[in-house]
Amino acid sequence: MEKMMYMMMIKKSKTYNKLTRQVVAEHVENIRRLDDEGKLEICGVFKGYSGMAGMYILKTESREEAEEICKAEPLVMGGYATYQLYGLQIADRENNYLL
Repeated sequence: MEKMMYMMMIKKSKTYNKLTRQVVAEHVENIRRLDDEGKLEICGVFKGYSGMAGMYILKTESREEAEEICKAEPLVMGGYATYQLYGLQIADRENNYLL
């Protein structure tokens, strides 16, 4: 069975520079909740890439679950960012790096 994770690329919208402390706090709380639930592999901010805010790598049971997480992201819900979701097939020792 193939192992999948999902990468959420977060892109700044035209209103990104109008972020409020409240929205940032909600964004960080969302990250903490995803981490506590075991659904966040890693996340981070892009530095030096115009238009890109950051990314999440999500550990979910399905693409549909990952999509729901993306839609519920406070930056997206508030219109400060958009996202693109990519499936990432995992290559590791367990599956002999997909050989």
